Amino acid sequence: MLHSTLRVRVNPKSARNQVVALKDGVLHLKLTAPPVEGAANKACAEFLAHVLGLRKSQINLMSGDKSREKVFCIENVSQESLDRLVQELIVKL
Repeated sequence: MLHSTLRVRVNPKSARNQVVALKDGVLHLKLTAPPVEGAANKACAEFLAHVLGLRKSQINLMSGDKSREKVFCIENVSQESLDRLVQELIVKL
């Protein structure tokens, strides 16, 4: 099965959901969801699906359940394709 990983740093309880930057291979996001009972994790996966043009079911949290630093497994997308999608996001900033 084809899959890749994406490292993310989340800043919860922000005014709006947005991609902030890509620093040292980590995608920085701001999310409106609070870090309570997995709400930010779910919001993060949904937001990533939206901005990357993927299905929610393709994005699964691998580590960082209770941390701002998270690693997501992206299914059915090569690492090269994922890196290109992330770069396209950053160019739009």
